[in-house]
Amino acid sequence: MSNLGVMEKMDAETAEFVKSGFLAAVPFARHLGLEFIDVEHGRVSMHLPDDPNHRNHIGGPHAGVMFTLAESASGAIIIGTFGDTLDRAVPVTTTATIDYLKVAMGDLTAEATLSRPREEIIAELDAGRRPEFPIEVEIRTEDGTVTGRMTIMWTLKPNRK
Repeated sequence: MSNLGVMEKMDAETAEFVKSGFLAAVPFARHLGLEFIDVEHGRVSMHLPDDPNHRNHIGGPHAGVMFTLAESASGAIIIGTFGDTLDRAVPVTTTATIDYLKVAMGDLTAEATLSRPREEIIAELDAGRRPEFPIEVEIRTEDGTVTGRMTIMWTLKPNRK
């Protein structure tokens, strides 16, 4: 995965805001037991513990659970990267595509990466446009095997005055 922007560690207070804010706002993520591993500007890693209640017919995590893990990691990037714009724009997903590459078993990790620099996206918003940008996500098993890849297209829809 590539990131065209500079990734830097968030301060602990901001990272905690992203984690607690996301889990408070998304009850389904709490229900699935999603946990944060790492939160940086432009990158988020989340963990999905194995749960027999979330398995499919072959014993691995259901495709919908994997989708939710990946989409949740992308949403956490939105909060951490664009939280200061939420008073003037609403973040919305426009499309999502996922490729299930290998059978997944056990605990999973999703690593999401913003694919355009924040500054470029904010410049479009400041110019009165509706920026669109992808967030790329890899889903891996505990041994590092990539079992899925997802691209989620997001937009910042300017609030109408």
